[in-house]
Amino acid sequence: MVQEKYELWCKKAVKDPDLIKELESIKNDSEAINDAFYTELEFGTAGLRGVIGAGSNRMNVYTVSQATQGLAEYVLENSKNPSVAIAYDSRIKSDLFAKTTAEVFAGNGVKVYIYKELMPTPMLSFAIRHLKCDAGVVVTASHNPSKYNGYKAYDETGCQLGPEAADFVLNIMKSVDIFDGAKSVDFEEGLKSGIIEYIGDDVINAFLDEVENCRVSKDMDLSGLKLIYSPLNGTGNKPVRNILNRIGVKNVTVVKEQEMPNGNFPTCPYPNPEIKQVFEIALEMAKEINPDLLLATDPDCDRVGIAVNVDGNFELFSGNDVGVLLLNYMLSVKKQNGTMPKNPVAVSTIVSTRLSKKIAEYYGCELRETLTGFKFIGEQLTSLSDKNEQDRYILGFEESYGYLAGSYVRDKDAVTASMLICEMTAYYKAKGKNLKQVLNEIYEKYGYYYCAQKSFTCEGQSGIAKIKSITENLRANPPKAIAGSKVTEIKDIKTSKLTNTVTGEETEINLPKSNVLCYYLEDGDSLIVRPSGTEPKIKLYIGAVAKDAASAESRREELIKAGTELLGF
Repeated sequence: MVQEKYELWCKKAVKDPDLIKELESIKNDSEAINDAFYTELEFGTAGLRGVIGAGSNRMNVYTVSQATQGLAEYVLENSKNPSVAIAYDSRIKSDLFAKTTAEVFAGNGVKVYIYKELMPTPMLSFAIRHLKCDAGVVVTASHNPSKYNGYKAYDETGCQLGPEAADFVLNIMKSVDIFDGAKSVDFEEGLKSGIIEYIGDDVINAFLDEVENCRVSKDMDLSGLKLIYSPLNGTGNKPVRNILNRIGVKNVTVVKEQEMPNGNFPTCPYPNPEIKQVFEIALEMAKEINPDLLLATDPDCDRVGIAVNVDGNFELFSGNDVGVLLLNYMLSVKKQNGTMPKNPVAVSTIVSTRLSKKIAEYYGCELRETLTGFKFIGEQLTSLSDKNEQDRYILGFEESYGYLAGSYVRDKDAVTASMLICEMTAYYKAKGKNLKQVLNEIYEKYGYYYCAQKSFTCEGQSGIAKIKSITENLRANPPKAIAGSKVTEIKDIKTSKLTNTVTGEETEINLPKSNVLCYYLEDGDSLIVRPSGTEPKIKLYIGAVAKDAASAESRREELIKAGTELLGF
């Protein structure tokens, strides 16, 4: 079967010369052929994501066309005169995949609005809402290594597709011949006919206006802030620098080696602002510049990471650190300024720090918890908007460096987050504090909540089987204690059950089913196991709670060790 697929591709995969070369190069490599053809690239709520190349299990013009045909039929099913918005990032073949997507939508009679150049993911979500489109696509693999690309699909709200819509698209894809089943028109012909149209600067400026409206301390002078910024060879370069210039942050030094779009990411093979490597050049520059802050956005500019100047040394902050700092800053300043909405709402995820709940409670703010994935946070914002209560929304964040303030998009937004982080840094600097000092004050007030996330890569067919085996074994043999502490509650999101291990009582969980296992320990610590939905990984989320920093750090290390052993690594 696999060999037959390979031979068929050798005959028919002629649109992209790179595919022809690759197919020829692997003709005697049975392992490579099997990996490329043993399955189809799966379409889900996160769209498509995979290694770029030839094969049914790869990102290429054929798998993109097949997915787009499915999405086109979905919007045609739900709208008489449908339209879509398209954006793309700096990754290898992103522009080709975006044009291919536009050609298939246009071939199905769907009006297409496409950005002229690479743009951040949140600006795609904004364009859908601003242009009143029925769906949207952004071609990106976020912070994955350069060999990956992806295809994120959105509905009319600006959120990523829900399970029912994703299943509809997947079912259509299965019935579409990968070579001949997608309807298509030439991109240039589509532009001439008007069915394809470029998104203008007016939409970009409208987005930036909305971002600027999210400022909390609107009259504060930010001219004294000194910043080193890196777009990591991605889409953030123009919009982030533009918004910082608008609010008065003029002293911005950009990391030249990471400034211009480059899908090979030559100085940061894993372009993820969660890891120290992406800051290495900026850290060298900081020795001379001595800025207040280092800031980096990932290639599609929906995540942002920072390093803070603490007496001349730069400390990297986690996504949880920045999330609680932003939540605390926004709530405290809004209360102080008298701009706190009635019945404020913040949103976070079940794998993010539980410290956010303590902060929210202190300020009388409701904290809603969702599954991992920003679309679930977006859905909470949509539910508020449907009741015309979007002004209640303060902030949404997840531990993986995603943040959203404002109701104009439904996905994480590193443009807005970058602006608010800079504003927050300047606000506390004016009070003689750096963000490390502020974070320690939060810990002293609420308790030391130290978190960690550890990922275990399991690639290929065998990797999928291993991840499945781990979660099945944990369900069959649930741990009674972890790192010397009794497990008092087990939350199984897949079965929608919360089990009190002391009483044996079971209660229903009001969350969509997902392959996630949460273990809560008698001393307040937590350990969560979740297979990634976008990468070949199984992830471990650790939450340690203590009365002081040393105890929290020690306990976190114990939990990491115990969790690693629990998963069998």
